[in-house]
Amino acid sequence: MIINTGQRTDIPAFYADWFANRLKEGFVCVRNPYDPGQVSRYLLDPSVVDCIGFCTKNPEPMFRHMHLLKDFGQYWFVTITPYGRDIEPNVKDKQRLIEDFKRLSDTVGADAAGWRFDPVFITDKYSQEYHLRAFEKIAASLEGYTGTAVISFIDLYPKVRRNFPEAREVTREQSLSLGRKMAEIASSHGMTLKPCAEGDELAQFGADCGGCMRISDYEKAIGHRLNAPKRKGARSECACYLACDIGAYNTCRHLCRYCYANAEPAAVLAQSRLHDPQSPFLIGNYEEGDRIHDVPQESWIDRQYYLFT
Repeated sequence: MIINTGQRTDIPAFYADWFANRLKEGFVCVRNPYDPGQVSRYLLDPSVVDCIGFCTKNPEPMFRHMHLLKDFGQYWFVTITPYGRDIEPNVKDKQRLIEDFKRLSDTVGADAAGWRFDPVFITDKYSQEYHLRAFEKIAASLEGYTGTAVISFIDLYPKVRRNFPEAREVTREQSLSLGRKMAEIASSHGMTLKPCAEGDELAQFGADCGGCMRISDYEKAIGHRLNAPKRKGARSECACYLACDIGAYNTCRHLCRYCYANAEPAAVLAQSRLHDPQSPFLIGNYEEGDRIHDVPQESWIDRQYYLFT
């Protein structure tokens, strides 16, 4: 099976020690965000967990714990955008992040490391020309370290509208223009452009519009075929294989203004105070009345079929 860590928060950036403790103890507890008394308990054991998926803006805190992951398959997305601290208040220096990406890729392999340049939005400061210059610069720096460049255009969810009221939708004309040029840039640096939940309009420019985190991507990363059960994406327009996320909403301290997973900064700070690195839960601990469900888990690897030799 696959464990995901990054749809609700950034575990490598802010909770690396907690996650290391979970790996050492071999299990993790996750509250249902819509029914907090319902708790899923997952084993973190390579005999049943074929791959762990990460999505982060700062992998560096996990580097000292990578030995704990050596028996697990891994796939990492690292988000590197062109925005400053006006948009991403607590994201580290981008040049340092590029160097971290290279170190990560050298550790897990280029097939297990993808770059995300998202979400894209347009303002006077962050113009189309600005985005293209930044995309070219980052792509050139990451050439040879990944074959994947993911983009998406900003979605104005209610949380985003509240925290980023001046944000505007990217027009179809803008998305087509940017997508075409980004696909060309990505290709010139040995990467495939993958739009995230943006339909198939960019396929005409060479983009792979089939989903940015498919079973085939996990298979390529770990070198095994996976007999994975069918599962829908997180949204109707999403083709990615996302499930079993062990994070929690309102816990990412990057405080990016476009974030859909945080309600507001005050909620993040309040939640963060409840974090205990020794707890089985990312936030809080066991509570009276918890209904604990030990999730059935099994390996999906086809041991008789090797994809890459």
